[in-house]
Amino acid sequence: SGFSDFTMLLVQALHDQFSKVRVFAFVNRIDEVTGLLEHGAADAAGLGARIQAEATLTGWHGSSDYGVALGEFAERHGEAVGPRTTVFVLGDARTNMSDPNLAAVRQITERARRVYWLNPEQRTQWGTGDSAAPEYAELVEMHECRNVRQLGGLVGRLLPI
Repeated sequence: SGFSDFTMLLVQALHDQFSKVRVFAFVNRIDEVTGLLEHGAADAAGLGARIQAEATLTGWHGSSDYGVALGEFAERHGEAVGPRTTVFVLGDARTNMSDPNLAAVRQITERARRVYWLNPEQRTQWGTGDSAAPEYAELVEMHECRNVRQLGGLVGRLLPI
């Protein structure tokens, strides 16, 4: 999809720009995929295929579950987050009617210097259907990020480049 390719290119660019970037991918399980990124590569489809082939991103079903994935991140990778860490969550915040696990998000925000959520959906869609965007946005700074123009504006404001 367009957003997954966009996400892969963004993750690759962050990895190339900053030396201590760690990357985690999820559907309803979370796995570190930092080792699958290659410096200077701009092949979004290839990176996505490597992640799908080599990472454990799903459990017994294929639907996204932010609550389980964020909880697993806080539990298994909490040491990756500290007072100098900036965390980016990239996704639509749609829970498929599952528990959004706000407690795990609170744990992450308490440990991190900053947490930003880049949401590919229009702000007008946040909170509709199974969207937990308003609940997550109470805990983290959430931004609509649907295209390169919006991303460029965010990068200029958020990152110390």
